[in-house]
Amino acid sequence: MSVGKSIRRSSIVMGVAALGIGSAWAFGGGCSPTTTTSGNAQGQPKATSSTSGTGKDGGSAGAAPAGSAALVAQGQQTFRFDTFGDEVFWGDTIKLHQAIEGAANGGVGPGVSPAAALQLGLKVDVDALPASVVDGLKNGTVDLNDPATTLALLRLNAVVGVTGIFGGTDASPSPASGPMTSMGIQCALCHSTVDDSFAPGIGHRLDGWANRDLNVGAIVAAAPDLSAFAKLLQVDQATVRKVLTSWGPGKYDAELSFDGKALRPDGKPAATLIPSAFGLLGVNSHTWTGAWGTVTYWNAYVAVTQMHGQGTFYDPRLLDKQKFPVGARANEGNVRPAEDKVTAKLPALQYYQLSLPKPKPPADAFDASRAKQGEALFNGKARCATCHVPPIFTEPGYNLHSADEIGIDDFQARRSPDGRYRTEPLRALWDTRKLHKGGYYHDGRYATLADVVSHYDQHFRTQLSEQEKADLIEFLKSI
Repeated sequence: MSVGKSIRRSSIVMGVAALGIGSAWAFGGGCSPTTTTSGNAQGQPKATSSTSGTGKDGGSAGAAPAGSAALVAQGQQTFRFDTFGDEVFWGDTIKLHQAIEGAANGGVGPGVSPAAALQLGLKVDVDALPASVVDGLKNGTVDLNDPATTLALLRLNAVVGVTGIFGGTDASPSPASGPMTSMGIQCALCHSTVDDSFAPGIGHRLDGWANRDLNVGAIVAAAPDLSAFAKLLQVDQATVRKVLTSWGPGKYDAELSFDGKALRPDGKPAATLIPSAFGLLGVNSHTWTGAWGTVTYWNAYVAVTQMHGQGTFYDPRLLDKQKFPVGARANEGNVRPAEDKVTAKLPALQYYQLSLPKPKPPADAFDASRAKQGEALFNGKARCATCHVPPIFTEPGYNLHSADEIGIDDFQARRSPDGRYRTEPLRALWDTRKLHKGGYYHDGRYATLADVVSHYDQHFRTQLSEQEKADLIEFLKSI
């Protein structure tokens, strides 16, 4: 199936940001949430800390530049809570909030209970919950099967990456009071998860970690009015829902709204795995395929064309009617709204994302002695370091390759401006429970590291023994 056509406010959901349901970012972009959450769980940078010392070149060794703590804090706020005004689309246009509420609470259908939301991969920030709610969850007095409880969590800004917007009344004018009138989404929806420290799906935020549990397509398909997508892609709403529900957990198609290609040549969905947004300092080209640009390009692309935020975005390559027929018709490569709620926030957002380090492996994640042998193979016989140059584990400079060079099909590469794949910076390969849930490569085609190693052993004819492959895998898990 190939789906085509496009209107300005309707490209099918996100890339470095996301889509979904709920509450967690400020209405309209930029205002503070009602609850402050912590950002220091498992490798999260502290927004207000710095160290001092003199470096050998006369600069500060480890010292934060003046104002950097403020930039980190500002970027974290944007990453976690800014909708960029996208509630105009998710709430006002497709009315996703009504599906969350359910008919019993003024919406439509059965509504989305916390239990259902967790099944869809949405996460709850335990640091946003008051003690009374935490106690209620512990003793079972909080009803996790009632959509009204979801609305209560949204009022607390406790649903990661989503914001519920409520209409206050004269008697109760608070923005968190009254009926739910709209909703918006944030970067954190797809590119944050939680550490499950309280319960599965409930814990401290892990910013930058891909949410491989999130079923973006199923969430969006629940919206009562998908006519904007149907008009965009020139199909009926039933077809839109079929495409969305085909993606499955942890995947999203950030090019569909430009090229209209819903399926790969083999008939499988064209959606790719949601990538992590940490460990990108020093890395050129921050997406699966080539020449989309660095993280700040992708932030603008996603905020404007995928999250449907109100901002400026310009890339004349995307006006190519042959390669990007859907996006070209909608003029998505040259978006200039009357009010820009995105551009001014891009610098701090980039600063925060580049501050996110890759998680370090636990001591028991790999065999250290065998990893040492594997490192020698990585840098030598296996030839991995030719492209995955330590310590950034991608090429400095132009880190792009043709499909033939890496021995796979070129479908996804051809969807990018220059038709190449990026050398993925190797990050946290030891974690298959969260970060690499769904497999390796852009589409998860390789279920295990052993599959990846075997592919390259065959493609490059390195003739590794089974023991050498095993040692190499131990080193990969140590990165």
